[in-house]
Amino acid sequence: MAQELVFDSDVQSRKDLAWWLYLFHGASLVFSLGAFSWIPLIISYLKRQDAVGTFVYSHHNWQIRSFWWYVVWVVVGVLLAMTIIGIPLAWMVFGVAWVWKAYRLIKGFIYLNDNRPMPD
Repeated sequence: MAQELVFDSDVQSRKDLAWWLYLFHGASLVFSLGAFSWIPLIISYLKRQDAVGTFVYSHHNWQIRSFWWYVVWVVVGVLLAMTIIGIPLAWMVFGVAWVWKAYRLIKGFIYLNDNRPMPD
């Protein structure tokens, strides 16, 4: 039995937007340590409802959750850095948070290109 590939331009345009948002998050992470990730975050919040019922919706949720957890870990690192003893631990937290965010962006990017939803 042959499989038929159906092209839906609405889903494709939503997928393209999510692709660009992943790219912007990644560029922000590399060039500003995520300081400008609030821009794609706002776009994800605004465009998430347009993607309800598609696999792209899960990618917007994935990006939003990735952003907020990254912020939590950066704040933990900043609090640790305020103490002399916590500075080495703060650098470790910053490094692990950066790698974790990069992992989530790469995983999301791969799943998006494979037309797969992100796990909850």
